[in-house]
Amino acid sequence: MTALKTMKLHHLALLALVSLVTLGCQGGVSESQSVESPVAQATDSPAVESPVAQATDNPAVETPASPAPESTAAKSGTFVSGEHPTQGTASIVTRNGKPYLELDQAFKTSEMGPDLVVILHRSDNVIGSTKPPAYALQEGDYVILAPLEKFSGAQSYPIPDNINLEEYKSAAIWCRKFNATFGAAKFNT
Repeated sequence: MTALKTMKLHHLALLALVSLVTLGCQGGVSESQSVESPVAQATDSPAVESPVAQATDNPAVETPASPAPESTAAKSGTFVSGEHPTQGTASIVTRNGKPYLELDQAFKTSEMGPDLVVILHRSDNVIGSTKPPAYALQEGDYVILAPLEKFSGAQSYPIPDNINLEEYKSAAIWCRKFNATFGAAKFNT
C-alpha cells in the first residue's frame, strides 16, 4: 500500500510540474494580447496619463467591425520580417481630423511573443539598423501606441495629438519583454 501511495504522489508531482512548465511557456500568448500598459508611452518623454483597458473594452484600439468614417491615408508601408514572420501594410490615416495607425486585413505576425506592442519608430530602416536575431531597439527611438490587439487582420490604433508624425518614419510590432522586433513597415510619403 505504501508503494502505491508513493507512486500516486510521484504522479501528482509530475503532473503539477508539467502544468507549471506548460503555463510558463505560454507567457501570455493568446488570441488577444493583454493590454495593461499605458498608451503612447514615449521613451524620451512622459507617458500619456490614460491606461488601456482589456482588449474587449479597449478604447485605444478600434477594429473596423462597424463602418469606418471617411479616412485619408497620409503614409503607408509594407511590413518586412524581423525576429518572426510579419506581413501586411501599416498606414497612417486621418479620420474626422484625428490620426490613426491602421494595419490592413493582410496583417499577420507570429503568436510566439508575449507583450507585443505597436510602435512608431524614428528610423526608416528599423530591421536594417538593428542586429539579428532579436532586432533590439534603442530607447528614445520609438513611441508605443498600444498593445497589439490581435495577431492578424485589420485593426486601428489612435495616435495621440502630442506625437509629431514627421519624426516617425516607420511602424513596427515589438516584443517589449524581450526587446525583439517582429517586423517593421517603412512609410512611403
